[in-house]
Amino acid sequence: MDNEPTEIKRRRGIYLLPNLFTTGCLFAGFYAIVAAMNGRYEPAAIAIFVAMVMDSLDGRVARLTNTQSDFGAQYDSLADMVSFGLAPGLIMYTWALSGMGKLGWLAAFVYTACAALRLARFNTQVGTADKRYFQGLPSPAAAAVVTGMMWVGHDFNADLTYLRVPAFVLTVVIGLLMVSTLRYHSFKDLDLRGKVPFVAVLIIMLVYAFISIDPPQVLFGAFLMYAISGPLLSLKYRREKRAARKTPEGPDDSSGKTP
Repeated sequence: MDNEPTEIKRRRGIYLLPNLFTTGCLFAGFYAIVAAMNGRYEPAAIAIFVAMVMDSLDGRVARLTNTQSDFGAQYDSLADMVSFGLAPGLIMYTWALSGMGKLGWLAAFVYTACAALRLARFNTQVGTADKRYFQGLPSPAAAAVVTGMMWVGHDFNADLTYLRVPAFVLTVVIGLLMVSTLRYHSFKDLDLRGKVPFVAVLIIMLVYAFISIDPPQVLFGAFLMYAISGPLLSLKYRREKRAARKTPEGPDDSSGKTP
């Protein structure tokens, strides 16, 4: 009788379900670029937020279905670069920064380059970083702030003459926050599979209702506060660490004497 092979060949292929969400994220980012180039800024902004939803789902679906793979991780990073790095920079440039000449496209490039550096650093720290916190502003949140400002300004038909400088400053600052060492809550410690109180479902419904009142202002305000929370959280952490160093140590009981 012939000896049967002892090694099982590894099946080639990719997992379909999580990569479908990643492809949706990539498509939404590409659509946002095309829409902005055609002057359709509201659909462009909506597409970026749709990309955020897709990006949040692909990783969770992969973990829930145990379909994580190296290919999926790299594909997700490339999709994030398009949707949260390239697309917001181009959207902001076509909307407000193009009127500033070289300074405008330099600001858009700084944002895009910082997003690329942020994603590259994240990929190299996946196994060592504290999962409770992000180092630097996450690229989806950065994209939400930049795109949210454009959405609010377009919704109010604001005069771009007065918004070019604020748009320039916001684009550069948000880009630098991505490559900073500031700490941001990742919210990865939330257990979505466990049971929650009934009031949690009610709160989620109220959040949806609050967003529906004025999506541009609510979303922009929420993600802007999240961007500001990074410096505040880092400042609090440094103060606590400094206070712990200054705290005097207790009496030395090494002698073994009882009081």
